[in-house]
Amino acid sequence: MSVMLKVCDETTSGEKGPEFTIDFLTETISVRDLIRTRVYQEVSDYNSRRQRGRSEVYRGLVQPREAEKVLGGYQLPRERVLDWNEQCDAACDAFSSGKILVLVDDRQAEALEETITVRADTRVSFLKLVPLVGG
Repeated sequence: MSVMLKVCDETTSGEKGPEFTIDFLTETISVRDLIRTRVYQEVSDYNSRRQRGRSEVYRGLVQPREAEKVLGGYQLPRERVLDWNEQCDAACDAFSSGKILVLVDDRQAEALEETITVRADTRVSFLKLVPLVGG
């Protein structure tokens, strides 16, 4: 039996993006598992839409290399299949360097190997931090 985790993205001003769910096979996961599963799902969805001829922006956790930030996501300069492993490594690096915060029930996760117990009411928010201009 799988468990569903409710996830959303947040901004530093408190705005929340649409909520989505991620399925896991076990109730206990690590932050790394959470990031890995999220990135795999969003890259797979993007690549699938791309193969069906739908050209659109990538709405993922981290910016793909060579992509330009645009309203609502990232625009790749040329159509290509995204590598989920590359995106996962970039997302884990962003978490480790403090560019992305993971909030589990409003408590900040501190390490990739930290354990999360997924319950019916567990909520996860990803908060992308933007560097200050000049700093």
